[in-house]
Amino acid sequence: MRAIVLPRTGTPDLLQLTDLPRPAPAEGQVLIRAQVIGVSYAETQIRAGSLPFPLPLPTVLGAEAAGEVIEVGPGVDDKLLGATLVGVTGGLGAYAEYVAIPAALTAPVPDGVTPAQALAAAAPGALALALLHRANLRDGETVLVEAGTSSVGSQLLRHAKEFGAGRVIATAGSPAKRERAAELGADTVLDHTTDGWPAGLPDVDVVFESIGGPSARQVLDRLTPGAGRMLYYGLLSGTPAAVTAADLMERGVTITACSGPAWAGEVFGTHYPELLSRLATGRSQADIARTLPLEQAAEAHRLLETRAVMGRVLLTP
Repeated sequence: MRAIVLPRTGTPDLLQLTDLPRPAPAEGQVLIRAQVIGVSYAETQIRAGSLPFPLPLPTVLGAEAAGEVIEVGPGVDDKLLGATLVGVTGGLGAYAEYVAIPAALTAPVPDGVTPAQALAAAAPGALALALLHRANLRDGETVLVEAGTSSVGSQLLRHAKEFGAGRVIATAGSPAKRERAAELGADTVLDHTTDGWPAGLPDVDVVFESIGGPSARQVLDRLTPGAGRMLYYGLLSGTPAAVTAADLMERGVTITACSGPAWAGEVFGTHYPELLSRLATGRSQADIARTLPLEQAAEAHRLLETRAVMGRVLLTP
């Protein structure tokens, strides 16, 4: 089969089209013939070696794919044969014509939804729904969505007021992105590329923290004393949020790390199918920026690294 192999960490040019044996599904897995493959900014960081990630090299990157089930592993109902599913691999292996995926991390592509739409929306949308449920917003609270035009941020902006937010503040790094964040539902948009940008924030009740680094500590200072919540789910800056327990005690606020196996189980067990149902009924949308052939995986990474893309970048075998 055709696959994109990364021999070592480094530049996008290292992503090379290669012929590999077709994988066999292990216990609990399905093998799909991929119709569409997701590419994420986090994968560019993994490829570059700037994001801590257990990476056996050489490897096939990619965590998301959608397509037809052509084989099932031991313990998987053979009624799934022929079904069109969207799912996540758990980390690697998706930049290929055939992808083995844990059946528990898949869901059927609903009628009226294309595999590309399902893949573009499912994982970031499910994460956004999980964050919104966990935030337990009270009517009228002010929320901050960092990186508001990222794949997750755009879904947070799209649904925040539905979940009870009053005022929604977003950040974005370019004029075009700030305009898009406003279109998605942000009442105020700040430029997070400006030093000290958190100083422009009013008191905020809930922060969806995805940048990490030193700005997270500055954002913490704007959280409502005694009731503010920070939901920490990403590190687009490449460094962890510089927040300590002492910082939390000073203001009496909470931080929730939205990660780990239990969190993933909630996202994919509950909110992944919830998002797909919303997509099928028009209550959510897929944001697709570009679709490229598999052999242009390096170009997909370069596009994402420009930080100018709004919407998902997809590959087709």
